[in-house]
Amino acid sequence: MPEMLVDLERLVRVESPSADLAAVARSADVVAEIGEQRIGFAPERIVVEGCTHLRWHLGSPETDAPRVLLLAHHDTVWPVGSLETHPFSIQDGVIRGPGCFDMLTGLVMAVHAVAHLGHLPDAAVTLLVTGDEELGSRSSRPLIEQEADGCVAALVLEAAGDDGALKIGRKGTSSYRVEITGRAAHAGLEPEKGLNATLELAHQVGVVVGFADAALGTSVTPTLARSGTTLNTVPAHASFEVDVRALTAAEQERVDAEFRSLASSTGARIAVHGGVGRPPLEVAATEGVWQRALAVAGELGLSLPEAIVVGGASDGNFTAGIGVPTLDGLGAVGGGAHADHEHVMVEDIPVRTALLTGLILDLLGVDGPVTSRQAGTEAAHRRPL
Repeated sequence: MPEMLVDLERLVRVESPSADLAAVARSADVVAEIGEQRIGFAPERIVVEGCTHLRWHLGSPETDAPRVLLLAHHDTVWPVGSLETHPFSIQDGVIRGPGCFDMLTGLVMAVHAVAHLGHLPDAAVTLLVTGDEELGSRSSRPLIEQEADGCVAALVLEAAGDDGALKIGRKGTSSYRVEITGRAAHAGLEPEKGLNATLELAHQVGVVVGFADAALGTSVTPTLARSGTTLNTVPAHASFEVDVRALTAAEQERVDAEFRSLASSTGARIAVHGGVGRPPLEVAATEGVWQRALAVAGELGLSLPEAIVVGGASDGNFTAGIGVPTLDGLGAVGGGAHADHEHVMVEDIPVRTALLTGLILDLLGVDGPVTSRQAGTEAAHRRPL
């Protein structure tokens, strides 16, 4: 624990907002140093579109050896300078600081779990740490899918749900921008000669909201909207953006078809951009790994709460999308992701790391050190995982 807390403080203090590629590169330097110290060798550094990702391959080089992928990210949503208003601290068993919950603690857990796996002559583990997850993993998605291909499972170190709940489902995400082109005219002298893009925007917003299906868990939420140029001009251009979340790929495809069929009510031109992004992490893709986690927790004397399905997406959506069994939410217990009250409970860190280590070994079908069980026992008796 002392070493893990030292490593976590180093990561929080480096600051790594996703859009600041120089900051992400500095963060990658620190992650690489920590990983080399704990795991025993330096990672591969992979820079895609200026964004720095890190990869460790451990164990057997045989292509048919069972392999588990651990997924973490070192970018955060907090801008450089956030430490001035949200300093790193550990008080009364609670860690605070930008990105500690989402998901730097999970990253530290992954590094230390891998470091304690021992020799893996007939199995393999990949630890992939990406630098653009908070922006949608645009540059890292091909890398994630490449590393996941053929794995027996992907384990995602995103933070847990309430009370430490693991995540067995995540909604898929789609995003759209609807652009409307009308015709400008003087709003006072001859408004009738214009074609009001704002009126068309208002109509289309009402239409797309109707694509939602609450019974199936599908949400369609208009977010950003823009229209007009001056107070006295009939607006010729307008646009709005829409966030879509769905529990199944079929629902994503249905909503996508609805967007493609949008028709003007006023004669304005409509163009639809965007589409399906992250596929859903469907419960069917997690059931097997979830049952293994329950079994490992039982062996460790731990009690897992009911697993949950959440609306937010992660890189686990990508691994599940290519058919790899995936379990998410294996990281920190705490709360306040992206918020002022972001925090992590110290006492759960060894318990979660014990579970992670045991689950990796179980999935690989190999015997490992007992240190993970010893690490979790005392905390497990204090409170449920």
